[in-house]
Amino acid sequence: MTTARAIGRSLRTYYAPGRAARLDAFHRRFLGPGELAFDIGAHVGDRVASFRRLGARVVAVEPQPRLARLLRLLFGRDAGVALQAVLVGAAPGEAVLRLNTANPTVASASPDFIAAAAGAPGWEGQAWDAELALPVTSLDALIAAAEQPDFIKIDVEGQEAAALAGLTAAPRSLSFEFTTLQPGVALACLDRLAALGYRACNACLGESMRFEHRQPIGLEAMAGWIAALPAAANSGDVYASREPARLAAEIA
Repeated sequence: MTTARAIGRSLRTYYAPGRAARLDAFHRRFLGPGELAFDIGAHVGDRVASFRRLGARVVAVEPQPRLARLLRLLFGRDAGVALQAVLVGAAPGEAVLRLNTANPTVASASPDFIAAAAGAPGWEGQAWDAELALPVTSLDALIAAAEQPDFIKIDVEGQEAAALAGLTAAPRSLSFEFTTLQPGVALACLDRLAALGYRACNACLGESMRFEHRQPIGLEAMAGWIAALPAAANSGDVYASREPARLAAEIA
């Protein structure tokens, strides 16, 4: 499959009818008009679009050239969206992004992620067949150039802990993707959240946009829950907030 066809598939998936309403209903607990979100790993921009529909401003980071071009087409004239085609890591510098031509969703700057995927059930046939050297920024550097965000979403295929290592001032809320391929990365992320002062979290599996726990749980409990997931669960997102009421399955 060519990259163009793969991106077309992602557009059909992430902009499927009815999905926007579910995204907005979920994100409304974290963002409101005039607030600021960082979308780290923006892909085809469905989260950017949701944040904008809620009236929030967005800093969107997407390093893949074809996807960065798509985001410029979608949001380049929107003054409420700032686009950056860089990687995000622990500190500014340079790194190599490994591209998956047939599946741009899983491009990664993490050799460990790619090694973990090799031969893993459900990952058969994946090939990282190109690479690109890119500048790396940090969350702290993004904040210094903009302002403290109200919400940060991080989805960077195995580099989530590295991205969080470059954050020293905790936003009100954030999320990071985890995979059952690399539970150790999720545990490192939870350790970093503890160091930043977070105490409560919840999680969604896959693209469900539905919390798995009726009430927020502690970071240690979340670590145990992730460790117990079957490999078939594949991936999800952990959400943490300094205002735990935002993490309840149902908000009054």
